[in-house]
Amino acid sequence: MKIIDKVNQKIAANEKFFSFEFFPPRTQEGVEALFERQERMVAHGPVFCDITWGAGGSTADVTLDIATTMQSQICIDTMMHLTCTNMPVEKLDEALKEVKKHGLQNILALRGDPPKGQEKFEAIEGGFNCALDLVKYIRSEFGDYFGICVAGYPEAHPDTIVEDPVQMEKNYQENIAYLKNKVEAGGEFIITQLFYDIDVFFKFVKDCRSAGINVPILPGIMPIMTYGGFKRMTGFCKTKVPQELSDKIEELKDNEEALKLFGMDHGADMCRKLLAGGVPGLHMYSLNLEATVFGILERIGFIDTAKVPRHMPWRLVPMGTRRQVEGVRPISWANRSRSYITKTSCWNSFPTNSWGAEQSKLLSLAIADSSAKSRNMSEGRKKKSLEAWGSELSTLEDVKAVFTKYFKGEISLFPWSDAPAQSSASVLSRVEALINTDVLPIHVQSSVHDVASEDAGAGWGGPGGYVYQKGYVEAFVSPSKFKELLPKLKSSSNLTYVASNNGGDVHSNASASGISAVTWGVFAGKEVVQPYIFDKDSFLSWKGEAFSLWESGWAALYETGSASSQLLKDMQSSWYLVAILDNEFVPKDPLAIFGA
Repeated sequence: MKIIDKVNQKIAANEKFFSFEFFPPRTQEGVEALFERQERMVAHGPVFCDITWGAGGSTADVTLDIATTMQSQICIDTMMHLTCTNMPVEKLDEALKEVKKHGLQNILALRGDPPKGQEKFEAIEGGFNCALDLVKYIRSEFGDYFGICVAGYPEAHPDTIVEDPVQMEKNYQENIAYLKNKVEAGGEFIITQLFYDIDVFFKFVKDCRSAGINVPILPGIMPIMTYGGFKRMTGFCKTKVPQELSDKIEELKDNEEALKLFGMDHGADMCRKLLAGGVPGLHMYSLNLEATVFGILERIGFIDTAKVPRHMPWRLVPMGTRRQVEGVRPISWANRSRSYITKTSCWNSFPTNSWGAEQSKLLSLAIADSSAKSRNMSEGRKKKSLEAWGSELSTLEDVKAVFTKYFKGEISLFPWSDAPAQSSASVLSRVEALINTDVLPIHVQSSVHDVASEDAGAGWGGPGGYVYQKGYVEAFVSPSKFKELLPKLKSSSNLTYVASNNGGDVHSNASASGISAVTWGVFAGKEVVQPYIFDKDSFLSWKGEAFSLWESGWAALYETGSASSQLLKDMQSSWYLVAILDNEFVPKDPLAIFGA
C-alpha cells in the first residue's frame, strides 16, 4: 500500500500518527538484532517504517534485503531510501525492479551524501546529479506504482548553509523552490531533516505553503540519546541548537543516564508543541534503538509499552501488505511466524475466516519447496546459541535443562520459537516437572474463557470483544513415554491429537478433513473471528520442519560426529512430536494428560 494513502486517511480522520526510521547494520548479527527490535517496535502500530540507503551508498545491498524483509516478514509498510550516490541508472533501475518484485511501493528519493573520502557530491558516470532527477526517472519508468517521498530542510540543505545572512536567505528560498520542483515532479509527501528549534520548523511549513507546496509535511524527530551522537549529527547537518538546549546538554554530558532521561522529556515537549501546531504525524529517527523513542511516545500518550495492541493473536501482524486479509493460521506455526510467513509468501491469496483442504495442500507444497532454501546460521547467532544452550551436551539431562531454562525465561533463544516463552504462571510451575518425565514442550497454550479483548495477556482484536481459546500442548516425547501416553489419548473423548516421529509413524484421532477452532473472538457487528485452527495435515507439514530443527537449529552448532551432535540427532530420529488440543475451552490444565 502507498504510504501517502495511509497518511491521507489519517489526516482525513484527524488521527495523529507516528513512524520509525532505521538504518542498515553492517553485520549479519546486527541485521538479526534489528529484525527482533523491529518486531517489538512495529507491534505498537507505526503507520510505516523506512530504512536508509547508507552513507555514500555503502549498504545498498543490505538495505534492499532489509527492506524486503521488513515488508514481507515484519509486516509493515516499508519505505526504502534510494540515493544517487554511486548509482548509475542501470543500478537504480535494478534496485527499483527488485523492491517492486517484493511488493514495496514506497521510495524516499534523495541525492545522497558524497561517497566516502569525498567532500563534495559528484554524479557518477551514467548517474543522476540530484533527487529531482531521481523523482523524474521513477515517475517516467514506473508511472504511479511507487509512492514517492522527498526530503525537506527547515534550515536549508547543509551544503547551502552559509554565514552571510543575505546569501543565506537567497539559498533558503532556492531550497523552497527546489522542493516545490520535487513535489511537482511526483513527490507526494515530505519528511524533514532533524531540527531542534520549533519556530524554524513552523516557518518552513508556512513558507512551503506560501510557495504552493500543499502535500503533507512530517517533522523528522531526532531524539537526544548521547552527547557524542548529538554533537556529531548537529555538526554534520549544521543544525541550529537553541542556547538553552545547548547549555543543558553540556551540563549533562558526563551523566549518560540523566542525558537520556532529559532527551525523552525534551523530545516529548517538542512533539507536544508540534502536534498542537497542527502537524499530522511524527517521524521518529530511531537510530535502531527503542528506549528513548518509546519514552517520548509514551510521554505524549501515543503508546503504552505495558500493553501491546494486537489485531490478531499472532505476533507478526500483516499491516499494509497483501496479507492484510489473512484471518486464520494453523496453530503449529504460532511460535515460528517468520518461517510460516516465508513459506506462504508465494500464495496469491490468503484465507480470511476459514481454513480448508486447499490451504493444507498449498502449505504442504510450500514446505517441500522451501526445504533446500533455509539460510545458514550466522556466526553471531551460533555464538549466542552456544552460550544459551551449552558448548557441550553430555546427556539427556543437559537437553532437558535447555527446555527448562527457556520456559522459565532464563534464556530467550530456542530452536522452535522466534521469541521468548510466553506462558502463564500456572503453566510455568508445571513445566519443570513435565520435562523430568521425558516430555519436552515447545508450545503450551492455556485455555481462555470469556476474557475481555483488551486483556493485556490473552486479549487481541481491539476493544469491546471477548476472546476464547482451547488448551493446546505441543511437545517432543520419548518413545517409552509415548507408549505410556498413547492409550490415554485414545481413551479420552475430549482430546484431539496427532503424533508422529521423524520416520512417519503417525497416530491421530483427527478426521481426514477435521479442522478445529483453537482460538476465536466475538466482536460487535462481526462474524466470529477464528484466527488459529488445529489441522492434522498442517501439523504433518509442520512436523518436518520441527524435526529438522533438531539438526539445522541445534546439532549443527557442534562438531560433526561429536557426542553433542549425536545426542541431538538420536533424539531427532527416535522421539515423537505430539500435538494435543483440549476441546473443553473452560479453564483447565492443558498439561494434565501427561500426568506430571
